[in-house]
Amino acid sequence: MGFAEDIAKVSEQVRKRADQVVGEEAAKMALIVPFLSAVGYDVYDPSEVIPEYVADFATRKAGQFEKVDYALAINNNIVMLVEAKARGQKADAHDGQLRKYFNALLTAKVAVVTNGIEYRFFTDLRHQNIMDKEPFFIFNILEYDSKDIENLKVFHRDTFDVAAITHHAEEMVYVKGMTQLVGNLLRSPSEKFIHFLVSELRASDSKYEFSGNINTKVVNKFNPIIKKSIQESLLDLMTSSLSREMSQPVKVEVEPEIEEEEQPQDPQESRILTTAEEIAAFEKIKAITQTSKSYSFELKYRDTTSYFGINLGKTTWWFLRLYLSSQKKSFIVRLSVDEVKSLASNFEVQEVSASLGDAASKVIISSVSDLDKLTSLILRCYEAEAAKHQTLTPDLIRMEKSA
Repeated sequence: MGFAEDIAKVSEQVRKRADQVVGEEAAKMALIVPFLSAVGYDVYDPSEVIPEYVADFATRKAGQFEKVDYALAINNNIVMLVEAKARGQKADAHDGQLRKYFNALLTAKVAVVTNGIEYRFFTDLRHQNIMDKEPFFIFNILEYDSKDIENLKVFHRDTFDVAAITHHAEEMVYVKGMTQLVGNLLRSPSEKFIHFLVSELRASDSKYEFSGNINTKVVNKFNPIIKKSIQESLLDLMTSSLSREMSQPVKVEVEPEIEEEEQPQDPQESRILTTAEEIAAFEKIKAITQTSKSYSFELKYRDTTSYFGINLGKTTWWFLRLYLSSQKKSFIVRLSVDEVKSLASNFEVQEVSASLGDAASKVIISSVSDLDKLTSLILRCYEAEAAKHQTLTPDLIRMEKSA
């Protein structure tokens, strides 16, 4: 079952149960816990979903320690905090302790306030390690579309990445603001916008030249012309060019996804301790990939709060992500479930429901030593990713030249 189907199932359950849910505790068990499970967290593992979480720095209030309703952890690092409300309460306000916990727990980069119907996601876009006052994403389990599902996927346990979430949150905030701005300008062009368009028009062709400055009189003259031009342009887009452009691949000019190792190191990542077990796993995988007769990439690793990723020199060229917590161990690869099952017949293989941009599967292991039994799978994953980047070994290059 895919991620969209998992959420649809929870949505159906919530729709049936909602009217019978009274109070905060009932909302947690009947509405919120199933949602946490759908986004990949083991709600039966108290080291992963920690209810009534009390931190070491908690202070007493009215005789009791301040706490948050749920702390979600990956590899023993708390990455998300959840504050629950009763179903009838609005999810637009949060208690002071949620902000206090978020600001103090440096590994927690996402805070959620929910009443089991609406989920409001907060992070620290404005000031690092200080929870924003406004959510960057709102998800309603009863009213959502495919775009909401894509946005929700970034919080899935199997793909949780602080840098990706921060980038995604920033993008959502600016896209929303820019969409509103452009929409307002198109519906009611401002004086500055009209001035800009007239200036561009004059500069585009000498036939549009006119004497004098662009003053209020000129702006008023062009106001109805520009409104009509906008309407005709939008109509033309919808009736002709839009379908043609959408059928072609869109080339987006973006900054190259530089190896994140070359970027200024995130203070949070500098505090991550790479374990001896992770290094041992890296060395095993490195030894396996060196047997490849087709590719010779120099492997690198990236250690995050949620996973230990192995790549071909760029973090976006990853082919294996290890999850080596003390309770359960697994790794994710970029191959389909059927192919992975054929190469790991004696291991449990699961489909990764959250999108990683292509096929993805999870393999459950008991220890790092299991990697020795999975050499064919690891080599296949390495060569499949290497093939995307078409780097040949010196021997193959010589063979091609002599052919």
